[in-house]
Amino acid sequence: MLRQHLVQNAVRGDDSGFRWRGTEVSRLEALSDAVFGFAITLLVVSLEPPRTFDQLMVAVRGFFTFAACFALLFMVWLNQYRWFRRYGLEDAATVWLNAILLFVIVFFVYPLKFVFGLVVGKMMGGQGNLARLADGTVVPIFTAERQGVTMMLIFGGGYMAVFLIFALMYGHAWRRRDALRLDELERYETRDNIRETLMHAGIGVLSVALSLRFGSLEGGLTYMLVAPVMTAHGFISGAGRRRLVARLAREHADADTAPPREPQTAPM
Repeated sequence: MLRQHLVQNAVRGDDSGFRWRGTEVSRLEALSDAVFGFAITLLVVSLEPPRTFDQLMVAVRGFFTFAACFALLFMVWLNQYRWFRRYGLEDAATVWLNAILLFVIVFFVYPLKFVFGLVVGKMMGGQGNLARLADGTVVPIFTAERQGVTMMLIFGGGYMAVFLIFALMYGHAWRRRDALRLDELERYETRDNIRETLMHAGIGVLSVALSLRFGSLEGGLTYMLVAPVMTAHGFISGAGRRRLVARLAREHADADTAPPREPQTAPM
């Protein structure tokens, strides 16, 4: 299991200096791995090899769709893995939030595959509103005007839900910060993750709003904001982290160089 392998071979902590409190793979995480594996299985194009060139091209387009969806699901899995390693929580709130996350992931698989399949098809010279099935039949993708908007509402709802659940999970860890004994750097990282997940959810909200107001194209283009927004956030949070690390280093150095306090004698 990938999760067990990472735990066994990782240092107790990560590159950000966050101490790992979850050092064993729990049954909750094992269930999560099974659900993620099932979700990835649903992305597979076809178990039957193509027999015609048209079927081959459908499989090729399906491969790129599978790759994009797999990358997104893997990033969700990696975030969940890191959360459990950092905080090691298994209380009731964690169980329910994780269960809702897994439910959304399984529900989100087909809308995710449909949207990425549509995008990849357009990039590879798709025939407008037409799609070619594996048997060569050409069918319309959308049969009504508002179906594209509905598609983006479903996709946006799933996108928002995933990151809102992560925001709630990080918020739950923040509420338990004293019990977890988070140090100042770990508290900074936790707050930073809350901001980041809420920004992702905000992009989903904006996409839904634009889809309702203008149409599916404008709603879909909204996700192009993810790269610049997350890049800017990374620069800002990285600068804040470096300032915090420098301040903590100075305080540690000052504490080491401070002269020892003379013992006080009791008054006569």
